[in-house]
Amino acid sequence: MADKIATRESYGKVLVEMGAKKSDLVVMDADLSGSTKTGEFKKVYPERFFNAGIAEQNLYAMAAGIALSGKTVCASTFAMFASGRAFEIIRNSIGYTGANVKVCATHAGITVGEDGASHQTFEDLALMRTIPGMTVVNPCDDVSARKLLTQVIEMQGPAYVRLGRAAVPVFYDEDVKLEIGKGHKLKDGKDITIIATGIMVNEAMKAAEILEKDGLDVRVIDIHTIKPVDKDIIIEAARETRGIITAEEHSVIGGLGSAVAEVTSMYAPCKVIRVGQMDTFGESGKPTELMAKYGMDADEIVKKAREEFL
Repeated sequence: MADKIATRESYGKVLVEMGAKKSDLVVMDADLSGSTKTGEFKKVYPERFFNAGIAEQNLYAMAAGIALSGKTVCASTFAMFASGRAFEIIRNSIGYTGANVKVCATHAGITVGEDGASHQTFEDLALMRTIPGMTVVNPCDDVSARKLLTQVIEMQGPAYVRLGRAAVPVFYDEDVKLEIGKGHKLKDGKDITIIATGIMVNEAMKAAEILEKDGLDVRVIDIHTIKPVDKDIIIEAARETRGIITAEEHSVIGGLGSAVAEVTSMYAPCKVIRVGQMDTFGESGKPTELMAKYGMDADEIVKKAREEFL
């Protein structure tokens, strides 16, 4: 396994690479370019970078206008402020118009850590997937972030990409094929399936190793695209294994767990156990300690699997 890299760092690299390939790419920020890593693009292409200041609604309204004039726009701030403070603008000015704006939001979830409850958003995936026509992507490591962000920037239309503050393990090989809207099976198994997204994919793989020792043959799937979700891979798992555990660094209400349950309830009813933020706010602390306290780690997945399937 390679060194740990934060997916916001991956974002900064992709912006510079895509800036060279796409002369129409414009990058915008809400006075957080050092944290979101959009500053990397600014260093190379200052004439195509705009800082809207600490005014997130203005940021996304401006982004919509620039995109509707024919540009591709990546507009960034922290996930709490993008999905929360600017939701109405993103819905009406970007979603409703189909503007080619990529809302690339960093510092999502409990791993924001010491910034505390006010900055730890667990609602963003739920909010963004309700907007018609909005693609919602949540990469799990550096490799998946770079590959998926490249596809997001190249595609036409609005998208929300969730990125993290904390450095996370890189476990995908560079030659892996990842496609927006298609889940990726990391490990096959016939007993139960763990469907994970974002940083919880790594935790799911660790949990699968532990559960193998308990005699459970575990399938692990990375659902990096929350919308459009890969119905086929979920239905297959529901029909071929005894049940599904979903794992996300997000509220269990409205995110991956809800998306999976929506699919299974309609096409292949099965037991779906959700691991994630259990309808609570977070608190300030070290990311790994908060993940353990709020039940978003491999140990929690293992606990749920033993309770429900052993």
